[in-house]
Amino acid sequence: MDNLDSPPAANLRSKTRRAMAEERSGQPSTPTPNLSSKSRTPTKRSSPFLPTTIESLVLAAFPAILLFGTIFSVLSPQVRRAEYDPVAQAHSQDPTLSPSYFARKSNILNTLFVKKGWFWTTTAFAAFALSHPLLKQRRAGGAIEGRAATRWGLATAAWFLVTRWCFGPAIIDRSFRWTGGKCELVESTVAEGQADLGEFVSAVACKAAGGAWKGGHDISGHVFLLVLASGFLLQEVGWVWARYSGKTDDRTIVMADGALKSAKVEADTTTETTLPAGSDALGWGGKFALGVVGLSWWMLLMTAIYFHTWFEKVTGLLTALMSLYAIYGVPRFVPAIRDVVGVPGN
Repeated sequence: MDNLDSPPAANLRSKTRRAMAEERSGQPSTPTPNLSSKSRTPTKRSSPFLPTTIESLVLAAFPAILLFGTIFSVLSPQVRRAEYDPVAQAHSQDPTLSPSYFARKSNILNTLFVKKGWFWTTTAFAAFALSHPLLKQRRAGGAIEGRAATRWGLATAAWFLVTRWCFGPAIIDRSFRWTGGKCELVESTVAEGQADLGEFVSAVACKAAGGAWKGGHDISGHVFLLVLASGFLLQEVGWVWARYSGKTDDRTIVMADGALKSAKVEADTTTETTLPAGSDALGWGGKFALGVVGLSWWMLLMTAIYFHTWFEKVTGLLTALMSLYAIYGVPRFVPAIRDVVGVPGN
């Protein structure tokens, strides 16, 4: 009988009584945690004011290319030995004295690709937008293409204002004159009694009249164009590829009520979002666009090695990055602008 009162026996009787009570009531006497409910913790989102991780890596490639090219130009014996003309912003163009084929402005990629850079950028963008299988599926509504065309228009406006015309001289020419630059007369022109070429307000007009564009800070138009063009194409192609390849969209946008949401909440879900059989997420248009990006990066490296001072290249880079941020960064935190220009991939 003593054994019946031992602690193990008493514990067993206590458990038995609890089990019988639970059976009668249909409820467990001790509450159990709800294993089906997960702890609700707020989702950590990236800042809508900053680029995403993948965007940061791509953006870091631009200064990395320029830095590598600058270091190469300092360390290369051929480049160091070659005479540099600060007015022409290039090394000697004599084939026997030039440090490289790509150091000559007459090289085929500079002549046919960089000098016509925005034509190739526009062609690549149009090829992607008009041929990509998923964009064709979504073309009925027109909103996707309209917003993409608006972004292209903004990028084109940036290129045009900086390098071609800004209510008169282009921004590059204006900045050159603001920093003390002018069109200096050549001696023969002065002797002939021609008008003062200091009044010419663009590099093109100055050189066409026989003057020398000297004295100010010249933003690198090559760097600006190549960074703007490749950044534009990577944004337009990259986010479409990422979405339809099943990649995570970690862009954050600010909603009209101030809430932070993933950019995918505004994605078009009314049409098919899977690739047709036999298609890939890039399509031939996307591959063509990436080819243009590759050539742009190669010529950016050549510019970094052989043309312009480091400060001129830095200001060209910063001008392009500011343009890209205005087109792709600002709409993420200004809903009214996003309603007009959208974001790529949506």
